[in-house]
Amino acid sequence: MYVCNCNGLRERDVRAAIAAGAARPAQIFKACDSAPQCARCVCDMRKMLDEDREALRYAAE
Repeated sequence: MYVCNCNGLRERDVRAAIAAGAARPAQIFKACDSAPQCARCVCDMRKMLDEDREALRYAAE
């Protein structure tokens, strides 16, 4: 599934950037060698970041 149509970023690209340490949408774009265009994807990226943080929080318990 595409998360960012402007840059052609797929969900797996975004998740890989998050796994590599990206903690904000700007860091995801940088890790994927792209830049925000229309920024419609930023909300989806933030949701994915929140999901990752939530999973880590439960794993730490």
